[in-house]
Amino acid sequence: MKKLYLFLFFCITSITYAQNIRLEGVIQDIGKSPLEMANVMAVNQATKAMDGYAITTDKGKYVLNLKPNTAYVIKLSYLGMQNKEVTVTTRSENMVQNITMESGGIELDGVEIVREMPVSIKGDTIVYNADSFKTGEERKLEDVFKKLPGFEVMADGQVQVEGKKVAKLFVNGKPFMEGDTKLGSKNIPSDAVDKIQVMRNFNEVSQMKGLENNNDDIALNIKLKKGKDKFWFGDVSGGLANDKGYIFNPKLFYYSPKTSINSIVNLNTIGEVSLTSADFFRITGGARNTIGRSGTTLNLNRNFFGLSGGDNVAKASDKFGALNLNHSVSKKWTLSGFAAYSATFNQSITNSERGIFEPNTTNIATLENRKNKTDSKNNAFIAKFGSKYKANDNFQLDYDAFFRKNDQQDVDNSQTDFSSMNNGSMVSNSNTVIAFQKQAPVSFNQSLNLFYTQNPKSTWVLEMQHQYEDEDPFYNPQLSVNPYQNSTSQDPNDPSAVFVNENTLNIEQSRFVKTNKLDAKVDYYYQISNKSILNLTAGNTNAFQTYNSSILQILEDNSVNPVEQAAYNNDVRYTFNDVFLGVHYKFIVGKFTFNPGFSIHQYNTNNQQFANPFQLNFTRFLPDMFARWDLKKSENVTYNFTVRNGFNDVNSLVEGNIFTNFNSIARGNAQLENSLVTSHRLNYSKYNLYNFTTIFGNIAYTTTKNPVVNGISFQSIYSTSDRLNLDAENESVNGNLFYSKSFQKYYKATAGINASWNKNFVLNRSVVNGNTQEFIQGIENVTHGYNIALATQFKKYPNIDLGYRINFSEQASTRFTTQTPSVKLNYYFLNGLNINWDYSFNRFKNESTGVANNFKIMTASLNYIKKDSKFEYRIQANNLLDTRSRLNNTFSVNGFNANENIILPRFVTFILKYNI
Repeated sequence: MKKLYLFLFFCITSITYAQNIRLEGVIQDIGKSPLEMANVMAVNQATKAMDGYAITTDKGKYVLNLKPNTAYVIKLSYLGMQNKEVTVTTRSENMVQNITMESGGIELDGVEIVREMPVSIKGDTIVYNADSFKTGEERKLEDVFKKLPGFEVMADGQVQVEGKKVAKLFVNGKPFMEGDTKLGSKNIPSDAVDKIQVMRNFNEVSQMKGLENNNDDIALNIKLKKGKDKFWFGDVSGGLANDKGYIFNPKLFYYSPKTSINSIVNLNTIGEVSLTSADFFRITGGARNTIGRSGTTLNLNRNFFGLSGGDNVAKASDKFGALNLNHSVSKKWTLSGFAAYSATFNQSITNSERGIFEPNTTNIATLENRKNKTDSKNNAFIAKFGSKYKANDNFQLDYDAFFRKNDQQDVDNSQTDFSSMNNGSMVSNSNTVIAFQKQAPVSFNQSLNLFYTQNPKSTWVLEMQHQYEDEDPFYNPQLSVNPYQNSTSQDPNDPSAVFVNENTLNIEQSRFVKTNKLDAKVDYYYQISNKSILNLTAGNTNAFQTYNSSILQILEDNSVNPVEQAAYNNDVRYTFNDVFLGVHYKFIVGKFTFNPGFSIHQYNTNNQQFANPFQLNFTRFLPDMFARWDLKKSENVTYNFTVRNGFNDVNSLVEGNIFTNFNSIARGNAQLENSLVTSHRLNYSKYNLYNFTTIFGNIAYTTTKNPVVNGISFQSIYSTSDRLNLDAENESVNGNLFYSKSFQKYYKATAGINASWNKNFVLNRSVVNGNTQEFIQGIENVTHGYNIALATQFKKYPNIDLGYRINFSEQASTRFTTQTPSVKLNYYFLNGLNINWDYSFNRFKNESTGVANNFKIMTASLNYIKKDSKFEYRIQANNLLDTRSRLNNTFSVNGFNANENIILPRFVTFILKYNI
């Protein structure tokens, strides 16, 4: 592998153009003041090609790498200045050329001064000319994103710009699929993209810009090419693969000044995942959700159990369709609609090794080897309706309604073999488990936001959100060995005393959870001066939840044992109310922005179960602070300090026992109190358009006082637990640093570091001679990772992307290391032929035992499209080496897991695409 890397590195460094010379200088106005972020472009007079471009620094400096002894036209543009052209003939040595621009340029909204410039700037918006960065092999929008300086496409499909996650994606000014960057980047064809606009300091409500701390919010707007903005366009692709695999993927888009329609369909059995469960929950309907930043967190614990399997599945079938509509009824009123349906089947096969710690030590008490196969079916539907009415610059009213419906079924087959210490000797056991679970949860959310600017100094904001959820999870584990038989426990609520003593155990558990939550908040902003704003807030959060559960035991003769003990049934009513007032004062001093504030909360909670109500009534003062230091226009440091009250929902309060897994019985605690979470976060961001360098990093320190933990007791792999507040303080430190630089026009280098340290406390219990002992134990976990990559962006030569990533994770005496070198090759040649090859080598090692495992992943594709042809032909091979598994590890406060996941086999697919 090292020899391959050295060879490829030699190829990259050897593919260069003739020795360039540097043309540099200063752009200034007639008063000799430097012009920052002026556009400079060099056009070769002989070839008419753009050989170089630059954006000036805050000192007006520019640098162009140009061919020697060549005649150029240097084109300049700057808002408020007259466009200028200067003729320069380079020599064989570096040159200095200072240029003066004269005032008198005309600013036109939406008109770009220099259309050919790869990068141009207008206020808070950076505009990238997509064609300037394309090399020919791009097929989707994300392929273009990867070529742009400052852009990063993350592993989950989300997009970051200048180190900040993109909040929303627009196409021709209209939200694309609810503004979801993953759906947009993976489905919008690259040949339709003309310009990519990066809108910094983004706020969808123009009245709120400058009032809120949204300086770091970024949105993208994709400008379509002429001819794509007034009629239907898209593509239809279909293909067949080995093992009866197939894919059918039509995409159709329509854009006009008043209406946009986007439709995506993807039916396949070759492992392409359109949306994961995380994606479905991320698409929340576009609510502002500033109420969630009030200082209170009510953790609603959804009982959903997954949607799509991603890469770690052995079999997969995905049927996905989405439709998005935006229509401007008038200049003041816009309607939008979004709907998506997903029907998935996934089979996951996992071989895992699990280590469980002894109480109050990090010695392994139980070592388990488990083979697991799970068949999952999920039908999911989401729909959203939105209305935006902006009567004038002073009034805006938004309404959104969002509906989600799932139908989920899992069948899980497990074979577990485990060894445990018992009275000083090692005892081995096994069990075979078939578990069935299903549910059909429903949720409905709606939000109303009103913005009213009373006068230039006063602005009012009303926000209301309502959330309804109805969940009905059913769980049926069937164990070949009853782990609770022949127990000597004297506890009448011990499982051995509740369930009929048989060799097997068959349980049916039903739960019904309903949630109604209403949030309302009023903000008043008073602009004291151009540099100071007072914000007063009044709000209320009110939630009501019900929880009912029951358990049946199906006996070996198929008769039913209804478990009627109160300790195994739940009938709970829970209410939560938070009334709060807040004050914030935002002011600017030079390059510094400060926004200190506080909120005062009156909390009232009440839960009723077993005819014993429990109430909490108290007042809490919660300070917060935001500060920002703008070193330059594209370089800043921000600091956030928050103190939050964290509350658990009804799932943590129920005192009746619940099977959370075939080997885990848990119950909540009606008398749980809130946790106090204090967080400090420091962010640094720098984006230099002069040398196309991006640097961003952050570090966060969080403490949680009075944390809610599980008090857990293990009997080999079987556990019982309850929830309780612990008189301790959990701590965590997390940080990352990222560097990216585009240089010499054809190269892009990136590097990153991430690290975290966590110390969490757990209450472990141990039964010795019939007596229960409790141990409060602090478990430390350390992870850190490093990655580096170098990519080329040639238009005539093959493009190579070299990467290397290494991750370390450690907890107690257990340490894992994962190394992943990777190589990607893209070559566009013969005016239509495109080769893509992607290879990664993964080495997973348990440093504690010295056991190492390797796996390799390779994909490849060959595309051909004749110039001006509507048809495109493609052969693609996924998992070309037919690798059968992936490896990973996880840690918890009770132990560790090392997992081997069986993955999809090799698929070779022949695809025909027709471009509409």
